[in-house]
Amino acid sequence: MLQRVSTGFGWLAFAGLFGRNPCAAALPQLSSANSHFRPKAKRVIFLFMDGGPSQVDTFDPKPRLREEHGKPFPMRIDATQFDAIGKTLASPWEFSPRGQAGTPVSQLFPHLGGCADDLCVIRSMTSASPEHAQACYFLHTGSTMQGRPSMGAWANYGLGTETENLPGFVVLNGGMMPLGGVANWSSGFLPARYEATQFNLTGGAVMENLSTTGPASARANQLAFIAENDRGFARQLGLQSGAVETAIRNYELAAAMQSAVPEAADLRGESAATHQLYGTDSPDPLKARYARQCLQARRLVERGVRFVELSAVSGIRFVAPWDSHGNLKKDHERNAFVVDQPIAALLKDLKARGLLDDTLILWAGEFGRTPFAQGSDGRDHNPQGFTVWLAGGGVRGGMTYGATDDFGYRAVQNVVEMHDLHATMLHLLGLDHERLTFLHGGRFHRLTDVRGRVIPELLA
Repeated sequence: MLQRVSTGFGWLAFAGLFGRNPCAAALPQLSSANSHFRPKAKRVIFLFMDGGPSQVDTFDPKPRLREEHGKPFPMRIDATQFDAIGKTLASPWEFSPRGQAGTPVSQLFPHLGGCADDLCVIRSMTSASPEHAQACYFLHTGSTMQGRPSMGAWANYGLGTETENLPGFVVLNGGMMPLGGVANWSSGFLPARYEATQFNLTGGAVMENLSTTGPASARANQLAFIAENDRGFARQLGLQSGAVETAIRNYELAAAMQSAVPEAADLRGESAATHQLYGTDSPDPLKARYARQCLQARRLVERGVRFVELSAVSGIRFVAPWDSHGNLKKDHERNAFVVDQPIAALLKDLKARGLLDDTLILWAGEFGRTPFAQGSDGRDHNPQGFTVWLAGGGVRGGMTYGATDDFGYRAVQNVVEMHDLHATMLHLLGLDHERLTFLHGGRFHRLTDVRGRVIPELLA
């Protein structure tokens, strides 16, 4: 009302009394000293397993499935995505205890099993939707609806960035767009500077339109002239200049990225041993591409990028690679082969460089899969109980938390909701999820909406 009535003079007086810019939340943050308390993690790498890996075939072994294999499923069955309900389906893979803690890991992940003592495996994860796009939004943004800010946007809004030359939120695009599209990586109602920047790792330029022409001195003069005019315009707007300031910062960042991105994306300076560790030299093109993503992620967090997400690589399925409605054995083995060595290498490399302690790793799909078959050789969507894992960044390694029932269908012990996962991740970053808010549409919003709790048992 103060802004609209009497040409806004009441609003000017109000702002003068309080002595602050009401658009300050939209201005650039370049300090990491914005946490609510001492953080254990400074940055996040999110390994998105697009499509939903099967919990009972990866990190949640269920001997009961082998006993009941081929028989009608004995539990009440909730509505499924495709209603093609088959018989109880045992896992085609064996599990073995790995690490000093003896964490059970499927033979799908021989390399990752070697890092078992770094993994904090959550077996009781739940989601609010059995449909891909809504579940992807829920995992990324805490809402099943499009238009909310992504985890990476919230982290950068809360903490700021540690680099002025690279985006604070980067998505390494391996060629597969998650269902729901770029809205999974959106800044939503937060200022635009918190939107994810995509790096293309499928070949060709990592980013388009980064190259410049002409002498560097002329380019510097041009940028200075543009900045001077933009800031003059911002001064004319006064209290309403927040959006302009954000746009100016985005232009300045784009100019800085012209040199910073090619340097960060150039993997040629890495040693032969490092390339061999990750598998960038693999004869399998999909594994080599995902290995480049993992190595690129390490290089970005080294350079101060706050939040890095790795998408799935294209070439396994036309969409959502882990979405094994049929051909479970073939498709899960293919997906696991592509990601197993590179992810294990990322954990080992971060640990060797002293970065794992303050880098939080999240491995997660949008939901799990049913312990009964879809048709004869697939599994349908299952949001009632599935597995994700965390590593580094202040979590307890070598442990499992929560449990599903004897068939791996529903979470029954220490049930973890998506808001709980987000609250715990923010806590590790030094942020109180109830205090990290943004005023939009007449009310304060947060990543965890009106729910969520920090899970102390996961913290080191």
